[in-house]
Amino acid sequence: MSKLLDIKHQIHALIKEYHDEAFKNKPFVAGESAVPVSGKVFDHKELTNITDSALDAWFTTGKFNAEFEKKLAKFINVKSVLTVNSGSSANLVAFSALTAIELGEDRIKPGDEVITVAASFPTTVNPIMQYGAVPVFLDVTIPGYEIDVTYLEKALTSKTKAVVIAHTMGNAFNLDAITSFCEKHDLWLMEDCCDALGATYKGQHVGTFGDIATLSFYPAHHITMGEGGAIYTSNSKLKKIAESFRDWGRDCWCEPGKDNTCGLRFCQKLGDLPMGYDHKYIYSRQGFNLKITDMQAALGLAQLEKLDDFIKIRVHNFNLIKKGLEKHTNKLILPEPTPFSEPSWFGFVITVKKDAGITRNDLVQKLNDKNIGTRLLFAGDIRKQPYFKDVNYRTVGDLPNTDIIVNDTFWIGVTPMINDEMIVYMLKCFDDILS
Repeated sequence: MSKLLDIKHQIHALIKEYHDEAFKNKPFVAGESAVPVSGKVFDHKELTNITDSALDAWFTTGKFNAEFEKKLAKFINVKSVLTVNSGSSANLVAFSALTAIELGEDRIKPGDEVITVAASFPTTVNPIMQYGAVPVFLDVTIPGYEIDVTYLEKALTSKTKAVVIAHTMGNAFNLDAITSFCEKHDLWLMEDCCDALGATYKGQHVGTFGDIATLSFYPAHHITMGEGGAIYTSNSKLKKIAESFRDWGRDCWCEPGKDNTCGLRFCQKLGDLPMGYDHKYIYSRQGFNLKITDMQAALGLAQLEKLDDFIKIRVHNFNLIKKGLEKHTNKLILPEPTPFSEPSWFGFVITVKKDAGITRNDLVQKLNDKNIGTRLLFAGDIRKQPYFKDVNYRTVGDLPNTDIIVNDTFWIGVTPMINDEMIVYMLKCFDDILS
């Protein structure tokens, strides 16, 4: 054993040496170096963790994942975290849990309606249609870019079963209004927090107000596993259901490599199977296999140690950009946090005013020409996407702000990859373009 530890220590030293040589910080050259909108931030610790996991030769979910789920649950202050292979899978599994037959009349069935927004990322909305439910689209506010809660009661019908919405760009939506509405009408609330890890509302983490919530660990997000995501909830019934959907739909809840956790492996009769059929191969729902590997979890653990600093840097970058762009509010609408919230900013959203003398597309092109990365606000209006042509949905109101987002809105990065020098350069470019 001591020989193995000596070898591992040598490997660790070489990993740090390799990292320091292969990933040296390059000096920023204004106009030549890229100013990114997002991306991974890591050091030798991530590479060391991944290597340690590989050396264990346990290639599926294991001890690193168990530790990651435990530590992330503690950070969010929630009972249960379940990792999955992407944020999109997290949304799929979380919504699937709300369709489970054991929820009785409360479960979401084909034809039921789910309130959401059209200014959304596709995989927030897609599970609604995949289960035959009907998305009901509301408008969003500007400059908060969150659901317009004044339309909630207008959207309600006898078919309404849930509200499924994201905390856009790390800014919390109006959780007082949404939770009151859901409680009043006995609706499920699913919070998509893929862009908002660390955001709080009245001091409480987003995702802990509703019934179930989701995260993404794609490189663009607050922490990364390369690919990865998570579902979290304090509802023990939903946790068990979600875990089953994630793990092939099986009735058994044994961890990989474990047997007979329930003590009833060969002494149950379920479905039309014979008495004593192996519980490890009994399936209580139409599920998937959406687990992560332990190598991904090992990467996530190293990232989790940096999360507090990542959030502080994002907030710092956001505030610096906002202060520098305030001189242009005659042409630009700058983002505002939701009252009572502490956002964990994913990006800095800008809407170009109609009388700015420049269009969104022209501004974006000029910024890109100066190597400043930009992105549009996800799908813009999901109803106008090519794949939505034959989707059954309902709209409440005319969604004027959603239309503005499609035509006039974009965002720039606040990622920890960006430093003050880059921000000074960005602000100078805005000054030159808008002067």
